[in-house]
Amino acid sequence: MSKTNPGNFFEDFYVGQVIRHATPRTITEGDCALYTALYGSRFAVQSSAAFARALNYPAAPVDDLLVFHIVFGKTVPDISLNAVANLGYAGGRFLAPVYPGDSLSAVSEVIGLKENSNGKTGVVYVRSTGYKDDGTEVLDYVRWVMVRKRDPSAPAPMPVVPDLPDAISPDALGDACPLIDHAAWDTDLSGAPHRFGDYVAGERIDHVDGMTVEEAEHQIATRLYQNTAKVHFNQHSEGQGRFGRRLIYGGHVISLARALSFNGLANAFHVAGINAGRHVAPLFAGDTVFAWSEVLETSNISGRDDVGAVRLRTLATKDRPCADFPGNGADGAYDPAVILDFDYWALMPK
Repeated sequence: MSKTNPGNFFEDFYVGQVIRHATPRTITEGDCALYTALYGSRFAVQSSAAFARALNYPAAPVDDLLVFHIVFGKTVPDISLNAVANLGYAGGRFLAPVYPGDSLSAVSEVIGLKENSNGKTGVVYVRSTGYKDDGTEVLDYVRWVMVRKRDPSAPAPMPVVPDLPDAISPDALGDACPLIDHAAWDTDLSGAPHRFGDYVAGERIDHVDGMTVEEAEHQIATRLYQNTAKVHFNQHSEGQGRFGRRLIYGGHVISLARALSFNGLANAFHVAGINAGRHVAPLFAGDTVFAWSEVLETSNISGRDDVGAVRLRTLATKDRPCADFPGNGADGAYDPAVILDFDYWALMPK
């Protein structure tokens, strides 16, 4: 009997299956510094312990997307080791701040399955939850991923596609950060004067800057998250696939777009909820990522007068600046340069 793990294939999953993932991961100051080195994120609360403490944090919290990636990476060996591609996200909530020294673990439940018409792959829907070592839930989200079948002749399961919310209610976002002293928010130090009341639905923001993706950076990032998916690591196998090269991890694109969004959204200091996300097209090393955002809505949060929630749709492109806001055409099709369509809630001081 083999002692190695080949990963789960589509026919190994069943609805209601609960998977407790190895291995817990303690987040350190070094992880946070390396995350900054990879993406250049400049949001003040996560960058400066002094800025964070002035607002009522005990220390600078870990970047929300680093928390997301660490939890995501825990799930990969069991969920997506044999993935063709990660397809999308919904219903994500950041439930508590995470600080250096906290240890994170993850549990997933399979909530949907649907075999593809080619009979060679299927889509697996999972809800994953991240926990601190004291049992505090810090994150939960749904994702769906296309996974290879071990045996194309294996019978298809009864299709189950979960009913997912279009958006998280703003009132479900209040635990993403402690009550802050918004009067102590220093806009000189945060990088922009624009607060919650300065943004309106329908506003579009070109984030202007671009970042070119390097192969080495992507490899360091996926190792940082202990994301072992073959499509990101194994050039020997992927060289024989349809693209002939490794795919850049979709979460890497999300973090790049989030870092770029600082220019225009500097005070959107917490990612509090993920409403929807779609990896529209693949990204490869050597491509340059640009981004723009649209304000979909703004909302107060019950019981909180310190922050408001801004719902943002951020689109990332490759090798195409976003001064004219490339997105969907009249026929609904994406501009060929679009690689990410990400709908999320961010918290902003009042």
